[in-house]
Amino acid sequence: MIRQATADDWKEISSLLDLLGYPNTGSFIKGNIEKLIAHPDEELMVYEYEGRVVACISLHYIPQLALPGDIACISYLVVDSTTRSTGIGREVEEYASQAAKKRNCDRIQVHCHSRRVDAHRFYNRQGFSESPKYFTKML
Repeated sequence: MIRQATADDWKEISSLLDLLGYPNTGSFIKGNIEKLIAHPDEELMVYEYEGRVVACISLHYIPQLALPGDIACISYLVVDSTTRSTGIGREVEEYASQAAKKRNCDRIQVHCHSRRVDAHRFYNRQGFSESPKYFTKML
């Protein structure tokens, strides 16, 4: 079952983020979750399986100036290692794509670090294509 995340999901979401290499989020994650779910251009969803949160996805909707449709960005998509390869990731991504279409987005994108080779295969299977460059400036 896919549903909107709540602040009460913070422990499970923190554990999932640990799998992505973001440890020690426990001291601030609850506040970040509250901020995300209160923002009109953000969507934080979780997937519950057998009574526990086993996946989450964070979507950001960005209005565009020079394009007719908006852009949806996946900032985090993670599935618990015990339930990977069961179709949950596919189901969550397809949910995100449908949510983006409802929000007038004509594309959905994700930044995925080069070290995440398994994730690259997943996104390719889901119909994503690689973009040439992504630049970051730390502030």
